[in-house]
Amino acid sequence: MNVAAVRQCLHGYRRVVVEGDAYARAAVAIVLRDGKHGSEFVVIHRAHRRGDPWSGHMALPGGRHDATDADLPATAARETREEVGIDLALHGERLGALDDLQAIGRGRPMDLIITPFVYTLTAPVTLTPNHDEVQSAFWVPLASLRRADARGTYRTQHSGNQMEFPAFVYEGYTIWGLTHRILTGFLETLA
Repeated sequence: MNVAAVRQCLHGYRRVVVEGDAYARAAVAIVLRDGKHGSEFVVIHRAHRRGDPWSGHMALPGGRHDATDADLPATAARETREEVGIDLALHGERLGALDDLQAIGRGRPMDLIITPFVYTLTAPVTLTPNHDEVQSAFWVPLASLRRADARGTYRTQHSGNQMEFPAFVYEGYTIWGLTHRILTGFLETLA
């Protein structure tokens, strides 16, 4: 599936919105480009940071809404620029937004709602990870997530209990949790 097909799938998509002021807000960006095998998206390997519930995880560029952000798309754009050096205001086109999701940290729902925004690039870019926040960043073919060998499990210990979560596996990296939920919803929207 190329970016034009993604654009067509998202056209008129009616997403689920969590209303109200009871939650903090955050936004992530699914940044697409056409590659050799169809659409590719940017994934980041987050830096290890004390107190960060997503420390060291695979993720999409994004973060919490800041009072200086005009809106949530501005949050996604700012965080993408800060984390991987892509200026979506200059080199991106927003294709749409996906369903709002409640964050879960350390096995518990958090008072945080994340909105995923889908963008396509309008010019070639170079990924430039901010190493204070991101260990590495790279492109993943969207079609690779549909392969049987991409389905995996992430195992972790929480409060002395072994827990298992569905995951995507790509070239030795495991994408699970919130990012897995977002990408699964994206694939369902495109189906």
